[in-house]
Amino acid sequence: MPYTVIYDGKCNLCVTLVQLLESLDKGDRFQYIPMQDPESLQRWNVTPQDCELGMILIDAAAPERRWQGSDAAEEIGQLFPLGNLFVAAYRALPGLKWSGDRIYEQVRDNRYTLFGQRNHVYHTAYPACDSNACDRYFSTPARSEP
Repeated sequence: MPYTVIYDGKCNLCVTLVQLLESLDKGDRFQYIPMQDPESLQRWNVTPQDCELGMILIDAAAPERRWQGSDAAEEIGQLFPLGNLFVAAYRALPGLKWSGDRIYEQVRDNRYTLFGQRNHVYHTAYPACDSNACDRYFSTPARSEP
């Protein structure tokens, strides 16, 4: 079942990591939405304020299951073969998860200064909800702004 990754499509670091995931996964487990796509975000009930807290991972089969920030990165890692071993070790080492969470927050809040900002939003080769592919996950049609 696919997962939806919501990423900052103007952040050089974020886009590089999405491109890495694309090359490893080929759209098998992950589909993507840039934070700069308000219509798609609305379908998943994700607000701009949600996006300010970092990347978001949504289980498309159970959209109430969500991870954000460093927790989203850890969950993505667990979905790869043997990734769960590395994530478990990371979480088990005293202080490492706490430190990782603080580093994620610093990078998130300073990503454009540290890694630069793209002039255009990166659109993935594996978009979520392309051509109404996500209709089965929504019981009501997407709301539209007046």
